[in-house]
Amino acid sequence: MAWGGAGVLRDRDAALYLSGVLVSGFGSTAMGLFAGVWTKELTGSDGLAGLAAFFLWAPTLAGPLIGTLADRTRRVSLPVRLNTAMAVLLPVLLPVRSADLVRLLFAVLLVYGAASVLGDAAEAGVVAATVPGELRGDFNGLRLSANEGMKLLAPLAGAALFARFGAAPVVLADAVTFAAAAAAFALMRVREPAPVRSGEGLRERTAAGLRHLRGHPGLRRPVAVAGTVMLLSGLNGAAVYAVVDAGLGRSPAFAGVLYAAQGAGSVAAGAAAGALLRRLPERGFAAAGTVLFAAGAALRAAPWTWAAVIGSVLIGAGLPCALIAVMTAVQRETPGDLLGRAAATAGTLVLAPVTLGTPLGAALVAVADHRLLLGAVGPAGAATALWCLAPVRPAAPGGPPREGTDAPGAADGHGGTAAAGPGRPD
Repeated sequence: MAWGGAGVLRDRDAALYLSGVLVSGFGSTAMGLFAGVWTKELTGSDGLAGLAAFFLWAPTLAGPLIGTLADRTRRVSLPVRLNTAMAVLLPVLLPVRSADLVRLLFAVLLVYGAASVLGDAAEAGVVAATVPGELRGDFNGLRLSANEGMKLLAPLAGAALFARFGAAPVVLADAVTFAAAAAAFALMRVREPAPVRSGEGLRERTAAGLRHLRGHPGLRRPVAVAGTVMLLSGLNGAAVYAVVDAGLGRSPAFAGVLYAAQGAGSVAAGAAAGALLRRLPERGFAAAGTVLFAAGAALRAAPWTWAAVIGSVLIGAGLPCALIAVMTAVQRETPGDLLGRAAATAGTLVLAPVTLGTPLGAALVAVADHRLLLGAVGPAGAATALWCLAPVRPAAPGGPPREGTDAPGAADGHGGTAAAGPGRPD
């Protein structure tokens, strides 16, 4: 099985972009954990520490609106400006040394989260301009592998810095990663024309991404499947400490082993994604990953350590598949002038269910045996995989093609219209 990731890394612009994402992702992942720890240290409040994560993730819910901004500017230059701005903004946090200034931390986290959503929205256009169509699955897989790898390393580095030297070195290190990422993005040689301004109002422009996802037969179901899988992942994630305590009889620290096993599975899945997508239709790839996730959740219900560890690896390997399939399909099937809105809206529809699944799972674990919850997540995941593969009724005569049909443009991993995007210089 040829590894297309080598082709991505040989492409100068794609390699530069991926390196920028990797560097900034290291700092962002460290900050994501560190913000809650810092808030707890300043205030002594578990509730406020949890609120730090809320401010970081809340802008995801405004994805369709933020994506509209990405479509109104040159997306190739947007990562340079965003990372430069964050490198300048983060030192504002250096005076935060007491609970009285925790509001400043929350405000910066809100901007941090909004910049992340805007950067992800711009990324779809950058990938369309930079990465050849046949390598986009490889690129998306490598990007996800890099992110998951950072989740294994960056929190440890951030926690070690904070424990030894306090908050300032973590803040400054994160600012440096943003500056380094901006430098990498600035070295890219991608030419992009100025966006064409339409006469539509803000509401119409914002809604255009959702209309595209709903109306496209190759995108509607993959987005819905990925959102369902992420909802189930929230339920599964809420049960992890019950698995460790009630299920395995171990200390809470053992959850770190399960998270590491899950991260290792995600890194492996991301590295293999491109090659698999060249052999499987996208919905087959997403369905296979969903089956792995369902099997992993079911294994976690067993009272054996080896089963929980293997289950975590399967969960980590399965979850990224639906996400990579959606990213690749959106990049391929969306016109260039709509990519930011479509990508950001897809991100909201796919990731927002986690915010529902996690508290719902926590509430269920509080009143019921965790094995019942995981025993339901497994079959629900299997049913989602079958739904992903199931055909639908043919289109009515003269009507638009239905999802799941073999109409041109369906997200089956073969053919389809290439995403219109900015051209690369000769």
